[in-house]
Amino acid sequence: MSGVLERTLGVLEFLSEQMAGAELSAIAQQLNMPKSAAHRLLADLIKHGYVRQMKEGGEYILTTKLVSMGLSHLSKSGVVDVAQPLLDRLAEQSGELVRLSIVDGDRLTWIARAQGARQGLRYDPDMGSIARLSCSASGWAWLATMGDEDAVVLVSKQGLGQPKDFGPNAPDNLKAFLKALQETRKRGYSLTEETYTAGLNAMAVSVSLTGHLPMGTISIAGPSARLTKTKMLSLSQDLLSCSAQLAAASGASALMSRGRSKDGMSPIYAP
Repeated sequence: MSGVLERTLGVLEFLSEQMAGAELSAIAQQLNMPKSAAHRLLADLIKHGYVRQMKEGGEYILTTKLVSMGLSHLSKSGVVDVAQPLLDRLAEQSGELVRLSIVDGDRLTWIARAQGARQGLRYDPDMGSIARLSCSASGWAWLATMGDEDAVVLVSKQGLGQPKDFGPNAPDNLKAFLKALQETRKRGYSLTEETYTAGLNAMAVSVSLTGHLPMGTISIAGPSARLTKTKMLSLSQDLLSCSAQLAAASGASALMSRGRSKDGMSPIYAP
């Protein structure tokens, strides 16, 4: 990767986490580059519509161009059209938030959802966020489909989600993480209690075509006071059925059917 491209991507990734924007000095410091070079790079990003400056001399912030490109790609792929009716049905059955994530290289990105909660507490996060593999139900469901060694490589690359930053029951070491992974494999789906967010429980299952590696996951999440372990266990067959139906229907989606066979060498999904 060229230095300019690496820095450009670095700016976009950094700004994606700065909802209020960031000053030139902070961007330059984050990327370990001179302010003058950072300013030139930002000027090019502004010119092409990816970044805007709040005011002269003020903070820089991402525009919606990248989001628009991503949504356009998903729309053309057909994945949401295929999945949405199934997500809607599962949301109605569970009365909670149902989400679809897609394997994107070495990470999971949530791309579609259906809200089943009509009143009371609602868990409704933004789409497009990336799952923390070590402590999310979606992360466990995906990583449980691979060997421990491969799972540890991905978690180590992303970093363990510590309890102080995520849920109080998040695994804080690899031994605890691998124990959770083993339990997920035995059960056939993941089940988490306040590992990703305090007061939040969730469950998830991988979505796979026969002979292919997982293309993504389907999850159900809700407040722990309502989505109890007993309720999650009662929803397991609905969740597994939704996964099987989506896998069967996913041939209509270029994005979801793009994958490798279990003995293949190409990535599952590389944008």
